[in-house]
Amino acid sequence: MTPPQPRKLLDQVRDALRVRHYAYRTEETYVQWIRRYILFHGKRHLRDMAEPEVQAFLTHLGC
Repeated sequence: MTPPQPRKLLDQVRDALRVRHYAYRTEETYVQWIRRYILFHGKRHLRDMAEPEVQAFLTHLGC
């Protein structure tokens, strides 16, 4: 028997927001921004990113 797969990041985000009773549209907005951030950085794992990547993303948005 194979061990269960860990929950995907965006599913974990959704779960956390639902526990806090965030509105559905707020949940979707958060998930979309996280998805954009991850795609901007070529799907790198979040543990491999830090402040410079956040700054690069925010600078990109300001263009």
